[in-house]
Amino acid sequence: MSDRTALERLLTKRSVRQGDFVLASGKASSYYIDARLATMSAEGQVLVGRLGLAAIRHAGWQATAVGGLTMGADPVAYAIARASSDDPPILDAFSVRKTTKEHGTGRRIEGCFSTDAPVVVVEDVITTGASALHAIEAILAAGGTIAGVLAVVDREEGGAAMIEAGGYPVVALTTTARLGLPSK
Repeated sequence: MSDRTALERLLTKRSVRQGDFVLASGKASSYYIDARLATMSAEGQVLVGRLGLAAIRHAGWQATAVGGLTMGADPVAYAIARASSDDPPILDAFSVRKTTKEHGTGRRIEGCFSTDAPVVVVEDVITTGASALHAIEAILAAGGTIAGVLAVVDREEGGAAMIEAGGYPVVALTTTARLGLPSK
């Protein structure tokens, strides 16, 4: 079985819930994808790490770090960073806080972030693109540059197009269609 098929099976088993849900965007949905239940699992860490690293390299994105809006992006970034240690060049990880830290260093971006090198923004699930765009805004405000955006799942509801309209290429490891779910 390919890594992509294994990840899709893991997402379907652990992360997809049927029912009536209200998404972060405020939209109603007949299903919810809590990708963290897969991306935080040991198996998911291995699969997301390998697939994410391969996707970044296939896209030709030159970056030194991966990260995004905490908390959905965190396990994705950590998995890719770990996978890169076995297959250099190394990509380190960082997290973008939803708001600036009010104590200590007062940073909004934590971890291995540097303004002198491009980064890949990662996301667990793209619906409207708002979380990735929020992370991009914080990274740009801190003086960073964006090589691209990588998502584990694209819900195919226009979020990837919104991100791309801002000038940032998007790659998804899988889509709701591949998971057998309806878009919109």
